[in-house]
Amino acid sequence: MSVKIKLVKSLIGSKQGQILTAKSLGLKKPGDETVQPDNAATQGKIKKITHLIKVES
Repeated sequence: MSVKIKLVKSLIGSKQGQILTAKSLGLKKPGDETVQPDNAATQGKIKKITHLIKVES
């Protein structure tokens, strides 16, 4: 199972930890999309930046 994640808001003004989390998912600028495995680590990252992203199953 995998999860499609899209960055919908800019990282400007976000906390450093949130920026690093987005970059670890492969998201650098708004509009970037990535497909990640649906596991506990990915779910934790999603929860940390949920206000910046859109998630599709």
